[in-house]
Amino acid sequence: MSEVRVLIVGTGGMANAHANAFEELHGVRLVGGVDLNPGRRLEFLAKHRLQMGFGSVAEALEWGEFDAVSNVTPDAVHHPTTLPLLGAGKHVLCEKPLATSYHDARQMAVAADRRGVINMVNLTYRNVPALIQAHAMVQAGEIGEVRHFEAAYLQSWLTQPAWGEWREEQKWLWRLSSKHGSLGVLGDVGVHILDYATYAAGLEPTNVSCRLTTFDKAPGGQIGEYTLDANDSFAMHLQLENGATGVVHASRFATGHINDLKLRLYGTKGGLDVRYENKVSTLKACLGEDILTGTWREVHTPDVPTNYARFAAAIRAQEKVLPDFARGAVLQKVIDTAVESDAQGGLGLTL
Repeated sequence: MSEVRVLIVGTGGMANAHANAFEELHGVRLVGGVDLNPGRRLEFLAKHRLQMGFGSVAEALEWGEFDAVSNVTPDAVHHPTTLPLLGAGKHVLCEKPLATSYHDARQMAVAADRRGVINMVNLTYRNVPALIQAHAMVQAGEIGEVRHFEAAYLQSWLTQPAWGEWREEQKWLWRLSSKHGSLGVLGDVGVHILDYATYAAGLEPTNVSCRLTTFDKAPGGQIGEYTLDANDSFAMHLQLENGATGVVHASRFATGHINDLKLRLYGTKGGLDVRYENKVSTLKACLGEDILTGTWREVHTPDVPTNYARFAAAIRAQEKVLPDFARGAVLQKVIDTAVESDAQGGLGLTL
C-alpha cells in the first residue's frame, strides 16, 4: 500500500491531536472527518484543509474512500461507531478506553480478529521511552521475578485551571458525568495507569480490590445538564498472574501534578522507577551491587515511534500491532471488576 488514507471519526478537541500526528507522517493522508455536530465538523475540516465531511459513520462508509479510521468519539460511542467500520474491513485506531463495558470491548476485539484488520487502542503512554525500556528490561530478566509495585496517575485539573475552566467547558464536564458516558477517573486515566503498570511488569492482573470516591464539586452536584456523579479518585489493590501484588491509585485532585505517571517495580534482583512527569520520561534502576546501598541510577531510554506511526506501519506491513483491541478488553475487564468491587465495599474479586 503506497498511501494510507485516514478518516477521523469524532472531531472534538482531541481529534486535532490525532490529525496533527497523522499529517506529520510520510505516506499517510487525512481524507475527511465524521461528526454529527455540523458546526464542529466544519471547523475541523477547515482547520485541516479537508473536503469530505460526514454526519455519520454510515454516510462515510457509503463513500468508502478511506483505508483506516482514527476513532476519537466519546467513550460510550466507541462501540457503536467501531463495529460497522470493522465489518466494512477498515483498520481502526480507537481512543481509550476501548468501550464502557467488558462485554462491548470483547465484542469489538472478536470482530476485529475475525475481520483480520489492524486494530489498536491509543494508550498514549506506550509512546513513553521509559515505559518501553522498562518492559524490555523486565522481559530480559534484569530485575528477576516481579514481586511488588506501586503506581499512580496524578492530575490536578479539579483544583486549578490546568487546561481551562472545567466548570464552564463541555470537554471537561462530560468527563464528570456518568449520564454522558464517563467512567470517571477510573475509566479516563485509570486505564492508562493499569496498562502502564502491567505492561512494564509483563504480567496480567488476576485479582482486584478497589474503592472509588466522588467529591461534591457544585451545588446539588449539577452544572447545567451535567450531573457530576462520576468518580474523581480511586485506590486499588491488584494481584498479578505470578502472585505479585501492588497498589494503583489515581486522582484529579492531586494538587501540584498537572499530568504525572509514576511506577516503582520491585523484583528479586532489582527495581525500576518509571516516570512521566512534566512531559519528561525518565527511568532509574537499582541493580547488581547497587542493591546493597539502595543506589538508583538513570537508564538511557531510546526514542520510540508514536502509536500513530506504528498503526500506519502495521497497515502497510499487514502485521499485528500492540496494544490491540484484545488488550483493551483485558483492561476493561479490570475496570468493570473494580466497579463491582467498590459496590461490594472493596471486596477482592477474581478476574
